[in-house]
Amino acid sequence: MTTDTSAERVEADAPFTTRGWLILVTLCSATFVVGLDFSIVAVALPEIGSALGFATTGDLQWVATACLLPTASLLLLFGRLSDLAGRRNLFLLGLLLLVAFSLVAGLANSPGVLVGARVGQGVAGAMISPTALALLTAAFPEGPQRTRALGVNGALLSLGFVVGTIGGGVITSAFNWRWTMLIMVIIGAAVLISGLLVLPHDQERSATRLDVPGAVLVSGGLFALVYWVSTGADAGWSSGPSMAALVLSVLLIAAFLLVEARHPAPLVPLSMLNRPSIKWGGLIGLITFGMCGGTTVLLSIYMQDVLGYSALATGFGFLAEGLAALVAGLIVSRVVSSWGGTRTLVGGLLIQAVGTGAMVLLPASDNLPLLLATSGAMGFGHVFAVVAFINAMTSGLRDEEQGVAGGLAQMPQFVGAIGTAALAAVATARTNALESTSSVTDATLGGLHAAVLVAGLVCVVGAGLALLISRDAARRAAAPRAEAVA
Repeated sequence: MTTDTSAERVEADAPFTTRGWLILVTLCSATFVVGLDFSIVAVALPEIGSALGFATTGDLQWVATACLLPTASLLLLFGRLSDLAGRRNLFLLGLLLLVAFSLVAGLANSPGVLVGARVGQGVAGAMISPTALALLTAAFPEGPQRTRALGVNGALLSLGFVVGTIGGGVITSAFNWRWTMLIMVIIGAAVLISGLLVLPHDQERSATRLDVPGAVLVSGGLFALVYWVSTGADAGWSSGPSMAALVLSVLLIAAFLLVEARHPAPLVPLSMLNRPSIKWGGLIGLITFGMCGGTTVLLSIYMQDVLGYSALATGFGFLAEGLAALVAGLIVSRVVSSWGGTRTLVGGLLIQAVGTGAMVLLPASDNLPLLLATSGAMGFGHVFAVVAFINAMTSGLRDEEQGVAGGLAQMPQFVGAIGTAALAAVATARTNALESTSSVTDATLGGLHAAVLVAGLVCVVGAGLALLISRDAARRAAAPRAEAVA
């Protein structure tokens, strides 16, 4: 994290040029389509299972997991490749692969083909996410313009989830599950064409060899970590496969750090990882993504298992969260200009905490205004926090470091599933404790209440941590000046 400077507070809201708007729309549309890819399939899973003959629910879950694993594990590799080989070409290749594998997925006639195509979509997502962020930070100078661009980007990322959840239900009801994949072909192709037309060509880059050992170790470590998070709840956190994945992840990531300390051209320089803005920004990002993502899953359970909503109605139940995120993204640059980055981050986490914690008031009977108000507050504060921490992580870096920084900044979005697992464990434990004295509905609601309260408290802790880090950074910055004066 960095301290607020007077420059951060300067009111300098220069408008984007026409070309700037075209670049922003292209890059943000790519972010939107990656978010859409993860969420649009969720509502369609039951129909996919029936249509293609998946044997078990656990097998069917791989339709989602097969996309998540390669995206999370390959972010840093493709982020570094974009710095070495050029971002525009890697970004466009990712979009081309997304279109191709989405077409294969939409035409799949067996579980194996669909899961394989989802793996390909995940690899494409790993190409698109860090390069889109790096292209955005390169196109818009550090300051109000970049903050505005990041705000729109963050809003569309959240909106992509909501639109995917709603759209998946609408498409599945009106047509069939295949259109949840084929719609990705149409949108991806449009973004690809736009990218070819408006993105500037890559500049010549100095030849630097890729840190292959580092790439293998960190990709394997992240794969094992996300595998543990994604499958632990079903397999059992203490089961042999789950524990093996966790141990393997720790060993591979530790080996990666040792290799990076000795490699002449590391995949991720340790000096970058040790930057306070990278190190602490990533932790804060993990908190806001983990608690928002986990609470969103809990809300889905609440609407379907407690209130009896259909899958389609549940999707519309998230509409306030998506719209609030969109509003937050449009105004966050002005807030950063007035408050500074740290205050915006702290304020966003506290708003997210209030919205999340207030969900303990959600009743067993339908109270739509309260549901919309609390989820909307959560989404609003979440986007403030996301834009603030990404802005901190990508500021003050050289151009050749932006690809890796983009991968690191995107990482909390995917590793944040740890938060989902933790909140699910809290909800399950409390539900089990209440089952002997309460009805199934009341026990489920009690578990959800306990988990959202924990999520709100974690966000408060994150806000306090951000404030302490900022004050410590300010004290360290002031010490040399005091010594110089003395």
